[in-house]
Formats: sequence, C-alpha cells, structure tokens
Amino acid sequence: MIQFTEKEKKFLASIEEARFATANKSMPHVKPVSFIFQDNSFYIATDYTTVTYKNIKKNQHAAITVDIYDPGKHKAVLAQGEVKIIEDGPEFKKIYAKFFEKFAWVRKDPWKEKEAPFLRLVPKHKASWGLA
Repeated sequence: MIQFTEKEKKFLASIEEARFATANKSMPHVKPVSFIFQDNSFYIATDYTTVTYKNIKKNQHAAITVDIYDPGKHKAVLAQGEVKIIEDGPEFKKIYAKFFEKFAWVRKDPWKEKEAPFLRLVPKHKASWGLA
C-alpha cells in the first residue's frame, strides 16, 4: 500500500476540491469533485448517471489531482490507482458521515445507501510537489 507523508495528509485534509480523471476505451474524462482522504484512500461522491460512474463500471483505473496553483509556490498531490464502488454497508455509512460533517452541500441535500455511491480510489502510484 502507498503511504502518504504527514505533510501530504495535512495538505489533503485542507482542500475540498480535486480533479478526478476516468476513461472509457477511447476518451479520458476529467471533472472537479469533492473528496475526503482517509485510510490512505480518496473517497469521491458521485451519482449513478454520471460519465464518471459509467467509466468506472467499465474501467476501474483512475487518477486524482489535488492542488493549489500559486505561481512559484504550486502545491499538489497526484495519485493513480484502482477504484472500488461503495454503495452501502459500514464503509458507506462511515464515509457518508465524514462527507456530511465536511460539506454543506451534503447536509442540504442528503442521500441514503444505494441512492448515490462513493468511489474509493486506492492509490498504486503517487507524486507530490511543493510540500517539502
């Protein structure tokens, strides 16, 4: 399992938005997402009707970039790996509680198990810069 440094973990905890990349057979798809980093994995909320979800059903490989662009002081973490779909059960409830706590949009429009899934990106590779 890929390990993250304390500086990387602190940075990831301080950011609410990332760019998440998936792909079907011929075309990549990148979009902004809300995420939580926990247990050396990235959790992303999605819906069953999204291109992201449909791509993951066909190809479990994905990447995420979490960054702050500030000329000369750019900070980022990039991770690539495989995605597991979390629709219900204890892991869903645990992550949902974290999303509910962190994001006002979740509290405003809550959902239940099997209404919308989480995607768990388990990194196989990572890189970071500006966090030394």
